[in-house]
Amino acid sequence: MEACKGLLLVLVLMVMQGRESEGQLAENFYSFTCPNVEFIVKQAVSTKLSQTPITIPATLRLFFHDCFVEGCDASVMIASANGDAEKDSTDNLSLAGDGFDTVIKAKQAVEALCPGVVSCADILALAARDCVVLAGGTAFSVELGRRDGLVSQASRVAGNLPEPNFNLDQLNTMFAKHNLSQTDVVALSGAHTIGFSHCGRFSDRLYNFSSNSPVDPSLDPGYAKQLMGACPINADPVVNLDPETPDTFDNAYYRNLVAGKGLLSSDQVLFSDSASQPTVIDFANNPGNFNGAFITAMRKLGRVGVKTGDQGEIRKDCTTFNS
Repeated sequence: MEACKGLLLVLVLMVMQGRESEGQLAENFYSFTCPNVEFIVKQAVSTKLSQTPITIPATLRLFFHDCFVEGCDASVMIASANGDAEKDSTDNLSLAGDGFDTVIKAKQAVEALCPGVVSCADILALAARDCVVLAGGTAFSVELGRRDGLVSQASRVAGNLPEPNFNLDQLNTMFAKHNLSQTDVVALSGAHTIGFSHCGRFSDRLYNFSSNSPVDPSLDPGYAKQLMGACPINADPVVNLDPETPDTFDNAYYRNLVAGKGLLSSDQVLFSDSASQPTVIDFANNPGNFNGAFITAMRKLGRVGVKTGDQGEIRKDCTTFNS
C-alpha cells in the first residue's frame, strides 16, 4: 500500500511538472516548485511599502504598462545599455523607479528560496495584486505560469498605451485589442483612485482647453481653481489622481467623476460619455460592484499576450535577458 502511495505521489508530481513545462496559467502553478512564492512576494512588497508609499501606484502602473506592450511578460523590466528597451520609450519615462525596485527586490527574495523557478512576469502580477490589497482593496487570486519575454524595444511602445486625452471610443478600441470590454476599461481606470499625475498631462484642461473656454467646462470650478494653484503655467509638479482618498484603493474615483473631479480627460470622459456613464454611477454607488468588476478585469488583463512553455524564459535577473 505504501509503495502504491509513493508511486501515486510521483505520478502527481510528474503531471504537475509537465503542466508547468507547458506553461498553462493556473492559480496553483507553483504549488510544488515554489509553494511559498505568494508569501515571499507579499513580504517584499510590504517591506518596500514601509520605505515609500509610491510603491503602490508605481507597481500597479508598471503592470498595466507591461501588459499593454508585448503582453504580460516583464519586457518593461529590461534595462538596455543603449537606451532602446521598452522602459526607455517616451511613454514609459514617467514610470516611477520604485515600481521596478519592488519587482527586483521580490525577485531576489524568491530566487533565494526557489532559484530559476518563478518568472519576473508572475512576480510583477503578484506584486500588483498585493499593492491593491495593501492599499485597502479586495484580495483576489492571481493566475500564474507566465514566462518572461525575449523582446523589449522602445520602438514598439508608441501607440500601444492609452493617452490622457483619449475619448471613450479610443479607449475602447485600444482595450478591445486585448480582449478587454468597455466595462473593463471603466473598472481598470479605477486604479486611478491611487497615485498621481504630472501637471503637463492635464494642464491643457486648465489653461488652453478651447477658444470658447480656456478651462474644461466638465471640471468642477472649485476643483479647477485648486488645480491651477497646484499647477502654475509652465510648471510640472505632480497632483494626486484622487483628491479625496489618494492613498486608499476604494471607489472614490467614480464619485469624483460624478462630481466633475476627474483629473485626466480620459478619466472624466467615462462620466461625460453617455455610453459609459451608467457604469460609472453604478461603481460610485456600489463599491462591491466596482471591486468585483476590477478583479475580473485584472484577471483578464493578466492573460494578455502571455508567453508560456518554451515561448519565453525564467530570467535570473529581471532587468537582463538570460542570453
